[in-house]
Amino acid sequence: MLFSVAHSVIPPLARAVWRPSVEGLHHVPSSGPVIVASNHLSFFDSVVIPVVVPRPVAFLAKSDYFTGTGVKGFLTRAWFEGLGMLPVDRDDTKAAIASLDTALEVLRRGDAFGIYPEGTRSRDGRLYRGRTGVAHLALTAGCPVVPVGLQGTEDIQPVGASRPRLGKVDVTVRFGEPITVAGEYDGVPSGRARRELTDRIMAAIAGLSGQEQAGVYNERPADV
Repeated sequence: MLFSVAHSVIPPLARAVWRPSVEGLHHVPSSGPVIVASNHLSFFDSVVIPVVVPRPVAFLAKSDYFTGTGVKGFLTRAWFEGLGMLPVDRDDTKAAIASLDTALEVLRRGDAFGIYPEGTRSRDGRLYRGRTGVAHLALTAGCPVVPVGLQGTEDIQPVGASRPRLGKVDVTVRFGEPITVAGEYDGVPSGRARRELTDRIMAAIAGLSGQEQAGVYNERPADV
């Protein structure tokens, strides 16, 4: 109910304010489990993708956003829940495993799950090496992965900014052809399959975003 109400208001408003350019939206299946795997430039990435995709896309968000009190806490919680975001405790040492379990629940329901294989936002504009959780999800759920290349979202809400900038910003969202996994990695050792699939996904994202590939993992600063 909350998603339906929020999704009838937020996407048209956001598109009117920021007017993102969208390419390849037809690559996102209208139903069934799918992973939407994107590069990560800004906190706003988790807003712009659900805003342009006509079906719910669940992303993970810090649990702090769901626990606030008073009017501000209610509005913040309503905003995140309305966009289909799911709480995760990033300070929990078992958070990575719990987040994968949450993602699999979403996919097993036949819904779409959004993920950033880099793990955290790029601070220098390069595309970092993907972590294999995205491949684990795809291989376990047997679902396709739609790669996404974002451009310009860092200009809406740069790293460190507490709120997005209003007004026209050149933002482009490119969806690539689905990467299928069914039957493609039969007989391949699991570790190798996850690495190969992850690298394949990241190469597709790089082709869509135009970013230079860093070739190393991106580590989240301790204070972020």
